[in-house]
Amino acid sequence: MKTNKFCQSCGMPINKDPQQGGTNKDGTKNLTYCSYCYQNGDFTFKGTAKDMQHFCKEKMVEQGSSKFMAWLFTRNIPRLERWKNS
Repeated sequence: MKTNKFCQSCGMPINKDPQQGGTNKDGTKNLTYCSYCYQNGDFTFKGTAKDMQHFCKEKMVEQGSSKFMAWLFTRNIPRLERWKNS
C-alpha cells in the first residue's frame, strides 16, 4: 500500500492523526486516508470536495486557526486523490 504524508480526502498530515491512518474493512491500517475520513473501509464524510473544504475550514477556525490559514490549508482538497474523478 502506498504511504502518503497527507490524507487524500481532507489533506490533514497523517502524522497528526491520533490513529496514524484509517482502517480497511478487514481492520488493517489504511495510510491513504486519516482515521477521521476513513473507517472500516468506508468514507465517513459523504459530501463533495467543496463540502469537505467548508467543513475543514470551520473545524480549523473552531480550533483556533485564522480564516486565512484555514483557507490556505484547505484550498487543495479538490486535487486530492479521493476527489480527482468526482
